[in-house]
Amino acid sequence: MKISTDTHIPFQRPIVYTTYRDKITELARYVPDIRSINVKSRREVDGVIYTVNEWHGGGEIPLAARALLSEDMLSWVEHGIWNESEFTLSWRLETRAFTEAVHCTGTNTFIEDGNATIIRSRGELKIDPNQIHGAPQFLTSQIARVVEDFLGSKIQPSLVQMSEGVRKYLEK
Repeated sequence: MKISTDTHIPFQRPIVYTTYRDKITELARYVPDIRSINVKSRREVDGVIYTVNEWHGGGEIPLAARALLSEDMLSWVEHGIWNESEFTLSWRLETRAFTEAVHCTGTNTFIEDGNATIIRSRGELKIDPNQIHGAPQFLTSQIARVVEDFLGSKIQPSLVQMSEGVRKYLEK
């Protein structure tokens, strides 16, 4: 599943980029399905910042998916690489459930647009049914589809809402 969003923020790129990177815990309040974001680690090496953030989501698990998914699917760890010279964030998500099966990576590019910024998010979500353990083999493809649909329905809107959260935060 491809992940693709573009969000226009009416502020200059350096402030949008640093706000997104440095105020992540404060931005969580602008994303309805996120209860909190906890910074687990942050280190800088040669001008590149490496972050590990734990996200705690909220919302409902669809009725059809409740037999397969648990509350663990509403929390994940994001590994980020912030390259300020390129104004990019490369990210990888690590889920709490089906960890070996779920592969979700992407890049947010902060593009200068006059006195504004476009946050272009591109990524991919893949579920490997062969890595789903504890279920009969004939069900793993169905489980993979349900997990992918559920995660896809959460990730893309959250990216847009985080970008909009930057706008709202900067407008204050």
